[in-house]
Amino acid sequence: ANIGLIAYTKEGYEIIKREVTPDRVKEHFGDLVKGEVERYELPNLNALEFVLHGALDGGATKSLRMDNLGKNVGQALLLMEVEV
Repeated sequence: ANIGLIAYTKEGYEIIKREVTPDRVKEHFGDLVKGEVERYELPNLNALEFVLHGALDGGATKSLRMDNLGKNVGQALLLMEVEV
């Protein structure tokens, strides 16, 4: 699964860049993420992109999970608490 996280301001971007690390994202999702979490920084867009390896249990054609396409993982990331 991959998740884009966009800040409204440059200051907000600096906060999410500091607080929303690959380790914290992996911890936040727990057993849902079977592999590593990669983070790509897009400073010109005030955005971060996360790739959650092994999070879809094989994807839409293999998984019996309710969210086999990963449509809810972005919303779930917004529940992660950060220090502002």
